[in-house]
Amino acid sequence: MGCPGQGGSPHPWRVENSQCEVKPHLEAKEGKKFDVFTAVEFKTQVVAGTNYFIKVHVGNDEFMHLRVFRSLPHENKPLSLHSYQSSKTKHDELVFF
Repeated sequence: MGCPGQGGSPHPWRVENSQCEVKPHLEAKEGKKFDVFTAVEFKTQVVAGTNYFIKVHVGNDEFMHLRVFRSLPHENKPLSLHSYQSSKTKHDELVFF
């Protein structure tokens, strides 16, 4: 059973833009640059804005799960990297966190 407001098909460009906008923030938090940074799966959750849960391939067999928040349009706020999980694999299920 999914969470209320859950979906899996926002426009792909939104996910691509989200991952590109938060990449520098993740690199700063992790203290390293990612040569590979490709979204391979995503889910959304509509709250007072939208949570994007994105599985990102970061090179070799390494993946990370990102939680990115986009506020409501009238708030005119930038995307924020709410949280992330490292040490994930291709086969780890992308879940809400």
